Amino acid sequence: MYAPLAVLINQACQTAPMARSNLNDLLAFVTVAREGSFTRAAALLGVTQSALSQAIKALEERLEIRLLTRTTRSVSPTPAGERLLGAIGNRFDEIESELDALTALRDKPAGTVRITSGDTVLRNTLLPRLLPLMRRYPDVRIEFDISYALRDIVADRFDAGVRLGESIDRDMIAMPIGPKLRMAAVASPAYFREHPAPKSPEDLTGHRCINMRLPTRGGLYVWEFERRGRKLNVRVDGPAVFNASPPIVLAALDGLGIAFMPEDEFTPHIEEGRLLRVLENWCPPFPGYHLYYPSRRQPSPAFSLVLDALRA
Repeated sequence: MYAPLAVLINQACQTAPMARSNLNDLLAFVTVAREGSFTRAAALLGVTQSALSQAIKALEERLEIRLLTRTTRSVSPTPAGERLLGAIGNRFDEIESELDALTALRDKPAGTVRITSGDTVLRNTLLPRLLPLMRRYPDVRIEFDISYALRDIVADRFDAGVRLGESIDRDMIAMPIGPKLRMAAVASPAYFREHPAPKSPEDLTGHRCINMRLPTRGGLYVWEFERRGRKLNVRVDGPAVFNASPPIVLAALDGLGIAFMPEDEFTPHIEEGRLLRVLENWCPPFPGYHLYYPSRRQPSPAFSLVLDALRA
């Protein structure tokens, strides 16, 4: 997100080497502190890790205080670093927002939009609607991040995220980008030739089930069912646990056991008979995928185009 800002700072400060060095070093510090990684920060800024490390070292020497604590696995701000980050981090955000706003005065919209989502909604919803936009506006760039965790899009520097509607924080603006969904319990025909189909959710305790470990909380997902107002949660067991949906689909297709996820993960396989659905009357509809973004941020011209393209 800050690469264009770094370029503009360099251009603006060519006649003032000391000011340019100060601003670059501060920008380097803010990016490393937020990313918690020299590798990710260097990639974001478009510089080498060596140059980034030298910039941080120069800033610390100039201030005569350590700003970052470095270990072999992570980087985190010291108390002094936390104070500096709180004081100047939002200033770079304000500059970035103003630069985005200036693109509204261009003949052609431009800018970068960062979106985090799961891979299924990316493949089935985001790309079909946003590829035409990117072809029409070549100066609009969209960066997609595939993640199953409940990301903090503000802290992680994303413009928006995609999540099921019922799990979005209230301080976010949420826009539906698809219809309501239902959960689906499925298994392959080969599995059901060897095991009787469950008649109720309680029967799942006697089946081989494919579990999902929740990326954010780390626990196993408890399968949730509902029928005629009666809610029923079932803790299942089985031969495999995954933390992403694609291998769960593959395991179900291979006959490993019963899987349980939003129906859009299985739709083509159900339609073509490779997976059979059970307990369908225990899976009522619920709010589908929503694009969510901070309510306090003014949308840039590029982000406004994304909103228009995704509006359901």
